[in-house]
Amino acid sequence: MTRARWGAAVAVVIVALGAGLLFFAELGRDPEPLAARPAGKRPTLLLLTSLPIVFGEDFSLQWGGSPVLTALSKRYRVMPISVTGPSALAKSDLLLMAQPRAQPAENLVALDQWVRRGGRVLLLADPMLEWPSSRALGDPLRPPLMFADTGLLGHWGLRLDAPDERGPRTATLSGFGVLMVSPGTLYAAGSGTCDVADDRTVAECRLGHGQASVVADADLLNVQQLGSAADHNIDGLLAELARLERA
Repeated sequence: MTRARWGAAVAVVIVALGAGLLFFAELGRDPEPLAARPAGKRPTLLLLTSLPIVFGEDFSLQWGGSPVLTALSKRYRVMPISVTGPSALAKSDLLLMAQPRAQPAENLVALDQWVRRGGRVLLLADPMLEWPSSRALGDPLRPPLMFADTGLLGHWGLRLDAPDERGPRTATLSGFGVLMVSPGTLYAAGSGTCDVADDRTVAECRLGHGQASVVADADLLNVQQLGSAADHNIDGLLAELARLERA
């Protein structure tokens, strides 16, 4: 081989190695956060939650809302609802449920039918909520410590177990590294059509014409208290909602 050909071959190898290193470096990086949408192009997002996201625990009119609500409002017209009844669900085809209170059986049926007709729901179901609250245990206004699953997950082909150990844990949500606190563990059950992530914190279920994404933690929304380790928690939430919009 001539010196020129040898030099060209070495150059090709160097370029290939550089491209490979860049590729793997990109794999290890979080994707870019989603940009805000113009006000006229924000779809309606239904929000059902027991957490102090829209209102503070004291329901003060001076409270300006949480960072989660601020971020959601830059991409959606957020519409809080109190139940998953047919009339509420008819207002949009996208729903965020974050540690919701127990729903009556008829509303669970309505939710299941809404999803199967084409609705998209992101459900944050925490079996061991660590979110601090000034309200006493048993106070009906306090967020439930455990997701009140009355058969919905099993109907969708999932099982949610409480964690064996408490404490913070990193996980992945739509490509973003997020910080969870005492997340549960999800398992595929029965003959459902759910794909469970390797770390068992997220499951994606195709249900009829719609889809449900289930996350075994709701504390990830408490970004005010989780610190810099949770810098991408909201990014992951928004990215998962965007994925559901495209599903």
